[in-house]
Amino acid sequence: MTILVTGGAGFIGSNFVLDWLAQSNETVINLDKLSYAGNLQNLASLQGDSRHTFVQGDIGDAAVVGPLLRDHGVRAVVNFAAESHVDRSIHGPEAFVQNNIVGTFHLLEAVRAYWSELPAQGKSGFRFLHVSTDEVYGSLAKDDPAFTERNPHEPNSPYSASKAASDHLVRAWHHTYGLPVLTTNCSNNYGPYHFPEKLIPLMIVNALAGKPLPVYGDGQQIRDWLYVKDHCSAIRRVLEAGRVGETYNVGGWNEKANIDIVQTVCTLLDELQPRADGKRYAEQITYVADRPGHDRRYAIDARKIERELGWKPAETFDTGIAKTVRWYLDNPQWVANVQSGSYRQWVNQQYGAQA
Repeated sequence: MTILVTGGAGFIGSNFVLDWLAQSNETVINLDKLSYAGNLQNLASLQGDSRHTFVQGDIGDAAVVGPLLRDHGVRAVVNFAAESHVDRSIHGPEAFVQNNIVGTFHLLEAVRAYWSELPAQGKSGFRFLHVSTDEVYGSLAKDDPAFTERNPHEPNSPYSASKAASDHLVRAWHHTYGLPVLTTNCSNNYGPYHFPEKLIPLMIVNALAGKPLPVYGDGQQIRDWLYVKDHCSAIRRVLEAGRVGETYNVGGWNEKANIDIVQTVCTLLDELQPRADGKRYAEQITYVADRPGHDRRYAIDARKIERELGWKPAETFDTGIAKTVRWYLDNPQWVANVQSGSYRQWVNQQYGAQA
């Protein structure tokens, strides 16, 4: 048996591939076009492993996707492939429209063509699992109940709008064509291999480099934080037992304000790798102008996946963030290798010279 993982060299995708092969001998075909956040170094431990085949290519290229599905007899597709950074979407929305909307359309069409030709047993057992985000639901007020699967899509950024559109396409291909789909909407992930433009790895990397720690606005934006390996276990469970056509929200039950996240990272670094001058890392915190349309709060109600599939996160935020900080301290070469000139230019553009 074989699964096709798209975007499997990115942050969440590579963690999923590594976890999958740590627990299963089922072959993974890994399709990734290696855009800025795709990194084959994430998968270095799989070099020479016959269970893992990497293919550089675009989900929007039917000439690539179709033969992969047919030649390997794929039984399931897990779709991580997406442009995923809100800040980048504000500066360059076209790539998000092309990759997240048009790319998903072409992927669905290639999968539908393959699925429609399967024998009855293969057709009934096939699954297309689409990995999405809580950002499609919009923003919550402080006292609003957390997002459930019944919340309407109300995206507020080019990124979240493009992901909302892809969710709608996946749903439509199920209801119109019968394609057996599953959708997961997750909260903010963190953990190993996280590209250091996102909040937690950026704070770790900048702190260790003695740079300012840029915090948007007042730092009171609230997110629910999910350790990436918990997210991977949720996806495996949904793929195994989720009801066809259903959406499952995946969250960590960890609502935290951004400034509290930054303070926690600073405290852990104070303990694990103190500054040479004896000062505290929190002294590097710098408040910068808020980004346009910054959603104030996200929160995931993950009771459905626990009730129906028996899944809940294994990590608390305290245990997950400690593992994350330790991973970055133990892997300085990985960080150095992803900090290319283009990456540094991007951070300077987004946060200003103080970053």
